[in-house]
Amino acid sequence: MSLRVDIRKLEIFNKICREGSIEVAESLSMMSGMDAEIEMAKINFLHIEDVKSHIGNRDAVGISIELTESPYGSILFILDPDDSKNLAQSMMPGDMGGDDDASGFSAMEKSAIQEIGNIMTSSYIDGWANVLHTTVNMTTPTFTYGGTDEIIEAMGGWPENEMVFVLDSEITTHDTDLDLTVYSFPKLESLVNLVRQIDVDADV
Repeated sequence: MSLRVDIRKLEIFNKICREGSIEVAESLSMMSGMDAEIEMAKINFLHIEDVKSHIGNRDAVGISIELTESPYGSILFILDPDDSKNLAQSMMPGDMGGDDDASGFSAMEKSAIQEIGNIMTSSYIDGWANVLHTTVNMTTPTFTYGGTDEIIEAMGGWPENEMVFVLDSEITTHDTDLDLTVYSFPKLESLVNLVRQIDVDADV
């Protein structure tokens, strides 16, 4: 099938991704009782080989999900380990003690990050669904602490995508910042069908 779409509709999809990020910040604010703001760079469309360079080879916290409805594919959240640790401590005040394991996190910190990650992934997808007036179901998030190669392996390896949506953003609370990069690996044909159904004049 042809993958050609109205360029104005790609801009609407850009706004949909931004709505997902706003939902993340609002949900974190409700969870913690603190104001969480998100600053977003413009979404980029990168070739898969460029994405591999963009992710690089480094330690990170990876949260991956698979979409079980259109546009299908998978989504990967990459967070800096130190930022993640600080965010967990700010979101879950109290004793986060305990011995760190090989990944550098205590069991309580991992539990907090998992709760935060669950909220981030569901909120991000809810942002898409709300704008599109539809549902987008997903699998339970997979958490990986370690090198980016381990994170990709836990996601099931590199998807067979030529193009990937990459959104760099920063979540800010009163005492911590978190660099968050979201990699979206949609099925291109499903994505094109979804984008074609968007009203160019819709209020998104």
